[in-house]
Formats: sequence, structure tokens, C-alpha cells
Amino acid sequence: MSGTTTPTSELTSQYSTQVAGDLARNVKEQERLTGEVEALQAQLTALRNDHTVLVKIEQALGTPSTSAPAVKPRTATPTRRKRTAEEPSRPRQTKTKRSTAKKSTAKASASSSASPTLVNLVRTYLTRQSAPRSAAEIATALGTQHPERTIKTTVVRATLEGLVAKAHAQRTKQGPSVFYTSPDPTKPKAHHEETQQHSG
Repeated sequence: MSGTTTPTSELTSQYSTQVAGDLARNVKEQERLTGEVEALQAQLTALRNDHTVLVKIEQALGTPSTSAPAVKPRTATPTRRKRTAEEPSRPRQTKTKRSTAKKSTAKASASSSASPTLVNLVRTYLTRQSAPRSAAEIATALGTQHPERTIKTTVVRATLEGLVAKAHAQRTKQGPSVFYTSPDPTKPKAHHEETQQHSG
């Protein structure tokens, strides 16, 4: 048993010594690089100050600027990366929401400009008809004219009733059936003239 424990303890001590040496070298390397970075930073700061002074002198002399612009510090890049790493989801979500909202509004505007509303279709159809039409007839005709749209009779009837309420259409009953026509502004006048002729 003692023969096995002795090599193990020797290996452990060797590893411990090696790790301690590596740590010491690591710390020294860090200190050396830190010192170099600080020295370089001081040189960079001095060069920037000299650049600012030289630019001011050049502007005061009124000579054309031939000097290169000051180099931006690279420290701004990691801060931007940190910000995006800390909050990656918020700007992306807002961008996607805005883009989808723009796309949906663009689609809606495109569809509305490309195809008129059902109200406009019904009104246009009624103005072109000389005889009264039922809601089913209008729905069938519009469905034939616009096969890409799903036009239901119930929806057309509701649209017609809305037009009647706004005096944009007239409703007449013939037995159990209801028919709709476009409002004719000349009809009341003609009726009024007929009554005047009869009375005269």
C-alpha cells in the first residue's frame, strides 16, 4: 500500500509545483501587458492632444486641411457589443414588430387600392342596373365579376340595408321578396310634376 501512495503524492506535489509556477508566470505576464497597455494608452492620449493642437493651429493659419482625421478609440466597440449582448431581444423585437406592421399596412393599402370595398361594388352595380335586383342576384353577379372575392348573400344584404339607411339605395317589396335599386333623384321631381299637372 505504501508503494502506491508514495508515487501518487510525488505526482501531486509535481503538479502543484507546476501549477504554481504557471500561475506566477501568468500573473507576471498580465502585469507586463497591463504596463504596456497603460504606456500605449498614455502615448495615444498625448498624440491625440498634439493632433487637436495642430488642427487648431492649422485652422488659425487658414491653410487647407491635409491632415488625416483623428482615429476613433477602439474602446467604443466593446461597449457596443456589451450593450447588444445585454439587451439583444428588445431592439430586435421592436424592429420586427415595426417591419411586420409596415408590411401589413402596405398589404392592406395595396389590397384596398387594388380592389374596391364591397359597399362601393354594390353601389356601382346598383347604379348600372335599370331594374330592381334582389340581394341574391347582386351577390351572384358580384361573385361572377370578382371571382377572387368571397361574396355572401347575407353580407350583401347587410351592405344594402346600410346603403338604404344612408339613402344611397332604395328598397322595394314585391310580395315576399325584397328588391333594391339605386336612388334616382329625378323620380321625386317627376312625381311632383305629375301631381301638379293633375291638379292643374
